[in-house]
This record gives sequence, structure tokens and C-alpha cells, in this order.
Amino acid sequence: MSTATAAPAEPEVLSISQVAAVTGLTVHTLRYYERAGLMLDPVERASSQHRRYRPADVGWVDFLTKLRATGMPIARIREYARLLRIGPATEPERLALLRTHRDEVEAQLARTHASLAAIDIKIAAYQERTTH
Repeated sequence: MSTATAAPAEPEVLSISQVAAVTGLTVHTLRYYERAGLMLDPVERASSQHRRYRPADVGWVDFLTKLRATGMPIARIREYARLLRIGPATEPERLALLRTHRDEVEAQLARTHASLAAIDIKIAAYQERTTH
């Protein structure tokens, strides 16, 4: 019976192409996010200089994608990332930033729901006319 322990597994790293496939972003967009200062930490490089994304990098890209999908401007994401890099002392500022963004998203959703209601009214009117 062996008492040797296995070496801890290295965290899985992904290439930029793999991250693009997982996130639905293009390789170009991922490079842009890095150049624009949106990544929390510099993306690790292999000896070949190919990017190696750690799970934490992929998780951040996923959240960054959600911020962009809900309309957060790049400059505000950059500010949020800067605050994250500083550390726990900036949590009140991060909370305020995310609450403000959430309020903006809620307002946009309300406008979208109102527009959807107007579209539903038109659809109902056309259905009424075409079924009688």
C-alpha cells in the first residue's frame, strides 16, 4: 500500500482560441480587452508567448461579457477592474458602481417591456383582423 500523495493538479489553462470558443468572443476582442486594461491580472504567457488563461481569467471574462451585454461602457468596466485590483478597501466604490449600472439596466428593461407591450398590441390587432 503506497502512502505517496499525488502532486497537486495544475489549474487548467486555456489558449486564447479555447477562451474564445468558451465565451463566444473573438480572439480579437480578447486581445482588445487585454490591451484596454480590462483584465484583472496580466494574462500569463507560455514560453512560446502564447496566452494561457487561468480559470480566474475566464471567470472574469465571462463577467466582463455580462457587463458589456448590459451596456456598461468600456471606461466604466476599466474603472471597476482598477478598483478590483486595488483590493477590499474599494468595495464601497465597486458596490456603488454596480448599483448604478443595475439601476440603468432596470430602466432599460422597463423601456424594453413598454416597447414589447406596444408590439403585442399591434400583433393582437393584426390577428384580430386576419382571423375574422
